[in-house]
Amino acid sequence: MSVKREQQDEAGPKTDETKMNNKSAFRVLYAYVKPHRLAFFLMVICTVLAIAADLFQPYLMKIAIDNHLMLGKTDFGTIITIGAIYLGLAFGGLLFTYLQNNLLQFAGQSIVARIRKELFEHISKLSMPFFDRVPTGSLITHVSSDTETINQFFTQVVLSLVRDVLTLIFILVMMYQLDPTLTLYCMILLPIIALIAIAFRSYMRKTYQIARTQLSRLVAFVAENLAGMNLIQSFHQEKEQERQFTERNSLYFKANIREIRTNVLFNRSFDILGNMSLAFVTWLGGMAVFNKSIEFGVLYAFITYIRQFFQPINAITQQWNTLQSTTVSVNRIWNIFSLNPEVRDHDEAKQVSVKSVKGRIDFNRITFGYTAATPVIHDLDLHIRPGEMIGIVGTTGAGKSTLISLLCRFYDPQKGNVTIDGTDIRDIPQASLHRIVGLVQQEPYLYSGSIVDNVRLFDETITREEVVQACTFVGADPLIRQKKDGYDTRLSERGSGLSAGERQLISFARIIVFQPKVLILDEATANLDSQTEQLIQSALEAVSKGRTTLVIAHRLSTIMQADRILVMRHGLVVEEGTHMQLLERKGYYEELYRHSQGKDTELAVSGAGQGARKCNKGTG
Repeated sequence: MSVKREQQDEAGPKTDETKMNNKSAFRVLYAYVKPHRLAFFLMVICTVLAIAADLFQPYLMKIAIDNHLMLGKTDFGTIITIGAIYLGLAFGGLLFTYLQNNLLQFAGQSIVARIRKELFEHISKLSMPFFDRVPTGSLITHVSSDTETINQFFTQVVLSLVRDVLTLIFILVMMYQLDPTLTLYCMILLPIIALIAIAFRSYMRKTYQIARTQLSRLVAFVAENLAGMNLIQSFHQEKEQERQFTERNSLYFKANIREIRTNVLFNRSFDILGNMSLAFVTWLGGMAVFNKSIEFGVLYAFITYIRQFFQPINAITQQWNTLQSTTVSVNRIWNIFSLNPEVRDHDEAKQVSVKSVKGRIDFNRITFGYTAATPVIHDLDLHIRPGEMIGIVGTTGAGKSTLISLLCRFYDPQKGNVTIDGTDIRDIPQASLHRIVGLVQQEPYLYSGSIVDNVRLFDETITREEVVQACTFVGADPLIRQKKDGYDTRLSERGSGLSAGERQLISFARIIVFQPKVLILDEATANLDSQTEQLIQSALEAVSKGRTTLVIAHRLSTIMQADRILVMRHGLVVEEGTHMQLLERKGYYEELYRHSQGKDTELAVSGAGQGARKCNKGTG
């Protein structure tokens, strides 16, 4: 990261509480402000000039009233001059206000764009255990909603703090110049304002935190449901999900209402105070005018200033909720920034040439569990020769996909190590490792974009011709050319509009384009029809030549021709050998094979029929 982070607890992001105080939150935010100091300085200068232009207007009216109108002077030239100056100040105020807003918007938007970019980059570098713990909806909230809150801080709160605080100071100076005694009476209001702000501060912060937490949970729930909508509809869970959504929505609604009530009560307190102050100043000033202690023009300017005095205060209070939300959002974002990837490259990691890799894989006494207390892989010792095709079978939970995740280094084992050509994969940069090891999953992920971009993953160094060759190699070319725009056909999120087989063919072409030395198929043919599976099977035979290939399969027909088949059970390799060798042993593999062929079902039906016939004989 280009900006030094505040180091915090690495337990993960929390939405119910913040781990940084206000000073820490805005100290780290200041690091992003530094490159834009000139823009902020010019913005302050423009703000000062705009305020000066606005506040000199009532003083000009005071001069016109006391020095001319109240004395009955008929020097219209002077009045016209005062009017022209008044008009010039109005236009000057407009110009400097325009410049201040543009400078602030440019600097603020640049800062937020940088934070959003670095946040996305940081999240993408975090390890799989992080994504196992943190809901996707919560991360979406961080990238979108929390950064937008910071955007509002720069474009609204910063402007209000600079403009309105300076306005208050300038007004007090102008009022003191007009009448020190009346100004001192008005100063009595400042402690009252401070007491109200202090009284509301902690309560308002709590309400904003509750609202943000409920929003994050609501977004996470919606993201989860949209991702699993096919399952919800298949099991007719719409009503139950609606009930749960209504419950979360209701909690967010109540939190918002509480936030609004607090905000309204806070702001209306200042409105009442402002009206009472105006009445008080009018009464005091009016008595002074009757007693000829002050001039009428001074009272007019004073009333104008006291009205303007409460406008910036009210504006600051209007931004109070944004200021509180910004503190919460900054804390949440920097809690993410403070996390380090659990799986990361070592400083001494050495670059490995993909072309030089032969593909020998060794799992050396591996023990691994997603939690240390419950191992999934138990003391596994497995060695795979270069160019060998390995089939991996076993029931759900046997540890097949976990084995592959360790080879891809999505996780690091608690004990033992994984090596490629004798090199510990922890000593290989992850970027190099993922070029060496290619993974095709059961549910291929396609991005919004053209078919060409999805095959080459937006890598412009891979030519269109190479993409076409890869698609032709796996048999996807005829299917793609049938599309209206061929290889330029735009795909929506997750490739909707394509069949499961077409999506899988594109993911196979993707693997061929990147030419890994180790190829992994994680049940890649599970969702394919028999015709497409045969097409994939023939492509796999061609692709696997010269590559170490690991195939996880529920369909045993996919791995019958493998050089070696590993049978996993409870995190252990219980059997291994060729298809025929394993059948001859009449062990666990033979049981899986009979089950896959439906023989268990036939035996069960046959047994049930014999039992029924015996029962009929008995009753007959």
